[in-house]
Amino acid sequence: MSPAISTGDRVLPAGGREATVGNALLDVRDLGKYFELSPRLGGHFLRGRRVLHAVDGVSFQIEKGQTLALVGESGCGKTTLARLVMRLVEPSFGAVFFSGRDVLGLDRSGVRWLRREMQIVFQDPYSSLNPRKTIEQIVGLPLKVHRIGTRAERRKRVTELLEMVGLEPAHMRRYPHEFSGGQRQRIAIARALAVSPSLVIADEPVSSLDVSIQAQVLNLLQALQRELALTYLFISHDLNVVELMSDKVAVMHAGKIVELGTTSEVFGEPMHPYTRALLASVPSLESPGVLPLLEGELISPINPGPGCRFRSRCPLATAECARQDPELETRARGHMVACIHV
Repeated sequence: MSPAISTGDRVLPAGGREATVGNALLDVRDLGKYFELSPRLGGHFLRGRRVLHAVDGVSFQIEKGQTLALVGESGCGKTTLARLVMRLVEPSFGAVFFSGRDVLGLDRSGVRWLRREMQIVFQDPYSSLNPRKTIEQIVGLPLKVHRIGTRAERRKRVTELLEMVGLEPAHMRRYPHEFSGGQRQRIAIARALAVSPSLVIADEPVSSLDVSIQAQVLNLLQALQRELALTYLFISHDLNVVELMSDKVAVMHAGKIVELGTTSEVFGEPMHPYTRALLASVPSLESPGVLPLLEGELISPINPGPGCRFRSRCPLATAECARQDPELETRARGHMVACIHV
């Protein structure tokens, strides 16, 4: 094991590459994940190497105390990207820096430190909680795993966490099936906060909840961010939720970020044709009627080849789009877009 530097009740791993990231808590650089698929399909062997480009060269930063929303259609790579950031999945290439430390260069003790600093709230509160454990056991498990406090101290901490998320201490003795979906998500949030993380990844945290309950959970997340100075990576396909929660927005399509900017820039002056299509697809009481649809077939993420991956559905596409894969470039005041036509 490498030596460690004491930082209060934290252990910061020594060694590894340093990164100059300014005020950024999380700095992701050209991160990618490819999965090689089996050549056998339906009892037949297919010719050639088949590689799924799940995440392909993604870069972004999140400053301390801010929320970056990652938005895009299902299957675009949002959850895979979150797992790469947390090092739950090993990337094919790229780099991740957290608090100035090289995440991919951490040894076993360093990964243990990272598990305290990064926590995740999953999409489905019904499947993310162990039905055979009490709420005290579920919320207190991270404290036990990281050997934080005595049994009495952990019990006190669980009580504090439940009150923090709007639940009663008496709920500790109950089991997950005795709670509603919104209450279960509050329990999941309490579990994520148990070890006082710096970064919380919220992966579609309200998509399975009723609208009225969604508002309660979102208000809770905002209040906790202010109170605890949390930083969020907020993953969602709901643009109304994204506009409410985020400071910055990264629009993801087919494993790549195609637009990145502040919330006001992306929602007020969208540049990429895909972003414009997403915003136009949001139902509105002010503009009832038939919603516009994206026409054309999706380009397969398996061996996608050269060119822009949105070109088959893009109204601006030209022959050049099939030859050139546009880079994410700054156009105005930090607003970034990957398109040769804007």
